[in-house]
Amino acid sequence: MDKYPIWQDKPSKPEQKVRVVGEDIVQPQQDETLRSAGLEAVKNRLTKARTQLILDKPFLGNLVLRLPLVAADSWCKTSATDAKSFYYNPEFIDSLNNHQIKFILIHEALHCALTHFARRGNRTKHKWDLACDFAINPLLVKEGFHPPIDVPIFRQYEGMIAEEIYPMIDDNLDQEPMDQHLYDDQANDDSKSSDGGMREDDLQKEQEQQSTPESKANDGNKGGMSQLAQQPPALQPDEVDKLATQWQKNLASSAQLAQQAGKLDGEFAKLIDFFLQPQVSWQSLLAQYMSTFARDDFSYARPSRRAGDAIMPSLRSHQLDITVAIDTSGSISQEEIDEFVSEVDAIKANLRASITLLACDDKLSEHSPWRFEAWNELQFPVSLGGGKGTNFIPVFDYVAKQDTPSDVLIYFTDAKGKFPEFEPDYPVLWLIKGKERVPWGSRIQLN
Repeated sequence: MDKYPIWQDKPSKPEQKVRVVGEDIVQPQQDETLRSAGLEAVKNRLTKARTQLILDKPFLGNLVLRLPLVAADSWCKTSATDAKSFYYNPEFIDSLNNHQIKFILIHEALHCALTHFARRGNRTKHKWDLACDFAINPLLVKEGFHPPIDVPIFRQYEGMIAEEIYPMIDDNLDQEPMDQHLYDDQANDDSKSSDGGMREDDLQKEQEQQSTPESKANDGNKGGMSQLAQQPPALQPDEVDKLATQWQKNLASSAQLAQQAGKLDGEFAKLIDFFLQPQVSWQSLLAQYMSTFARDDFSYARPSRRAGDAIMPSLRSHQLDITVAIDTSGSISQEEIDEFVSEVDAIKANLRASITLLACDDKLSEHSPWRFEAWNELQFPVSLGGGKGTNFIPVFDYVAKQDTPSDVLIYFTDAKGKFPEFEPDYPVLWLIKGKERVPWGSRIQLN
């Protein structure tokens, strides 16, 4: 017995790490402390990126500062915003470098500053969310910011706003937005329902939220995993209006601060000018423009007896002769043309105007022109042809050959084509889809 030592004679020292096959032994308090430290480290990285943006890009930095940082629960896969806060998945942020973190911060702030949350209207949510992402990401890349490697950048949408991109996206495009847009009501999305009910995973999530007290979302997120924010509810209509007004003020004040620092230029300067100008529908602008031609002749005709004995000059309207040209190069959708023709028809009826309708891509359609008198309803021809390049010169050549020039030429186009060298001696009104400039004439922005 003496040659076999017993455990009391030589007490063994436990190893620092104990390995157990089949299960892990964890210390809850220590694990919670480590997680809290990890969350704090991620938040510090976000804070550092925001500070650098304020110094280098004060316009963007001030916009980013408007969104409190909120670490989110597992519902948030990457990043998200409800137009009130910046929600983020800590593990996702920790996987990014500093340049990519800046990209994500700015991306969410621009969704808010450009009021994407208030502009969807009746558009499909999924397609609208993609259009908003496609509008922001090429702009940030052009300005030198680096996206996460799995974020697609569609450069064909560069310089376009979400409303212009939306009709260009395939309805069956199988792609998800890079972030979650929490400000929108998803109740009507087909993806959220099946056979009239909720999907199983959504039902389970709802039950978990009902059984678990909602944690308070705050900018600090102190206290570890128990303080990760739950998904916020969609915005109510009155909240949308208030937030849209507030974010327009944020956009203006951030632009002013950047201008004072001498650091506002490039694409963002153009973007600010576009979104801060008074937003008037193109239909209203077109009606205002056309009304200037409606009453331009003085008449000394004797008025009715009720007007008195004095004969005073008054403005009398004459019938207008309007030429309308439509770009059929393929950049204008049929839906947009139908809306445009409907609006022109309404204006024509109010102004007593006759319409000469022309269709042109790189040459006039062989079926042009179509003539509609003041008493005729303006109807869109069944087929216009087109689909080639854009050349505006054939339309102006046609008008120049007429015995009587038009009172005004209205051209519906994206302005990406060949213009005549010289401006004609009659008014030209360009209705432009996109952001292209025109060398002369009056320009009205569609969308």
